[in-house]
Amino acid sequence: MTHNEIDQLVKNFIVDTATGDVNPRIQQVTVRLLSDLFKAIEDLDLQPSEVWKGLEYIADSGMSHEIGLLAAGLGLERFLDIRADEADARIGITGGTPRTIEGPLYVAGAPESVGFARLDDGSESDEGEVLFMQGKVLDEDGAPIAGAKVEVWHANLMGNYSFFDKTQPAFNLLRTIVTDAEGNYQFRSIMPSGYGCPPDGTTQALLGQLGRHGRRPAHIHFFASADGFRKLTTQINIDGDEYLWDDFAFASREGLVPEVKKVSDPQALDSRELSKPFSSIDFNFTLHKERSGAPDAEVERQRASA
Repeated sequence: MTHNEIDQLVKNFIVDTATGDVNPRIQQVTVRLLSDLFKAIEDLDLQPSEVWKGLEYIADSGMSHEIGLLAAGLGLERFLDIRADEADARIGITGGTPRTIEGPLYVAGAPESVGFARLDDGSESDEGEVLFMQGKVLDEDGAPIAGAKVEVWHANLMGNYSFFDKTQPAFNLLRTIVTDAEGNYQFRSIMPSGYGCPPDGTTQALLGQLGRHGRRPAHIHFFASADGFRKLTTQINIDGDEYLWDDFAFASREGLVPEVKKVSDPQALDSRELSKPFSSIDFNFTLHKERSGAPDAEVERQRASA
């Protein structure tokens, strides 16, 4: 079939059969995606077995709750960020802290504290490296924002996230910190580990067929938000990780790899009641003010809630 014939066929299937109320946007998207799919089947001469295997793969990914991983691993989530950056730039929103992907492992409802929080439950302190991370939330002019929310979450030493990993207590390595009057936030945690897609999962199965690994560098996720400002979704990556610039999820960006300082000074250790050296990261978040005509910075999607 020609592409024009396929377009007409899809119109016959989707548009001409409508007898009830139509959502124009849903119809528009369905027609476009179905037309593109039919054309790919025709152009690539996909056989019925291949089509059904593809449908089965999508179903399996849904049942295993790996759609979020798949979106990251195929670059879909990064592509959405690229488009968001372009949309911002068209109305003059540039600079500030770079956005990057959210990933599928955020959990809503974390405990809040002002200024400081300890993220870890202490169970991995002996084998892990203590991390202190601190900084400010600033506006575009460099002024501190009091009362901003910094939501933070990261993996444990096994590369697992609480809530999804039922061996961890609720909200382990997950907190919301409200900045103090000077815009400061700080938290204590352990240095996170990188991780990979489940080796027997649907995402890694496809990545393997594409000759790709499914590894992520060690990283820490953030939402940063404040009244009158655009919500920032971002993460920092831990410098020195072997996958720092080879992230299967394409989330590594310049400006999101802060220096990791190793602290061994006895006075610094004593002040924190530590007996071994720790790591320290300084990082400021710069938020853009809300403005008329700006695209929505809040992404509506299903998220876990505990």
